Amino acid sequence: MNKILEVTGLTKIYPAEKKGKKPFTAVDNISFSIDEGQIIGLLGPNGAGKSTTISMLLGNLSATSGKISYFGKEFNENRSEVLNQVTFASTYIKMPWRLTVMENLRIYAFLYGVSEKTFQSRAKKFLTFFGVWNQRDKTMNNLSAGQITRIMLAKAFIPHPKVVLLDEPTASLDPDIAHQVRAFVKEQQAEYNTSVLYTSHNMDEVADLCERVLFLKEGKIIANDTPEKLAQSLNTAHMTLRIEDGLKRVTRFCKEQSLEVEISKRDARITIDEQQIATFLILLASEGITYSQIAIDTPTLEDYFLSVSTPTS
Repeated sequence: MNKILEVTGLTKIYPAEKKGKKPFTAVDNISFSIDEGQIIGLLGPNGAGKSTTISMLLGNLSATSGKISYFGKEFNENRSEVLNQVTFASTYIKMPWRLTVMENLRIYAFLYGVSEKTFQSRAKKFLTFFGVWNQRDKTMNNLSAGQITRIMLAKAFIPHPKVVLLDEPTASLDPDIAHQVRAFVKEQQAEYNTSVLYTSHNMDEVADLCERVLFLKEGKIIANDTPEKLAQSLNTAHMTLRIEDGLKRVTRFCKEQSLEVEISKRDARITIDEQQIATFLILLASEGITYSQIAIDTPTLEDYFLSVSTPTS
């Protein structure tokens, strides 16, 4: 596979704001790569260094040290050429609010050298796909947050980019539109072999879209693997029992076994090591506790996210 993006030893250190304070390392010696056509997730809690990383990948922020290469070319030495093939969209970045949708998109397309014919065709295709074609002559200040987000996504893909950096693209969208966005990203990847770096706090979305996940914590990459393998790295499962007799005894028994349990009406949701489930159920029966239903949820990417996002003491 061709490596579209290579990052080596990337570091960003901010000087101390006040005398006596230590410099702050926002991104700490990270290295990773993205192959052609890959969708890679960039995850981590707030303050982990995701936005700083993206800013350096776009050239909006200078790195303290390290190297960024796109298409085998050193970024700093080929900035204009590289950025003509790299686009960005974020829920948190707005477009000029006094311009219409089409005026905004036309300016953006012009900056990337897109012909008027291609612009018209792709703008109509994407805006229609997102259900906002009838909003094309409205100024941005007359649109909802969800409509603006969809237009931002259309903007990012109009120039036929080789790489798209997407920062929380579905944060302000209803679930049905968020599903539409995922379908759109997959379609662009399949049709044009577009590479995508994708940040989100929606773990189901990341698991659906991304073939690999980079997990940042305190500026360092602490994991780089598939969503499935990251989830499987946890042994913890969630088991829900519909208790017919012995609800109070379940709480006492779980406490004795040092297991976390949540009671909701007749349901007991127990957090337990997967390897201990069979033994636990045998012991439960020996206590005379009966249940009519059982559901076992294996670890998910969200469970992994929660487990490693706890601040370091």
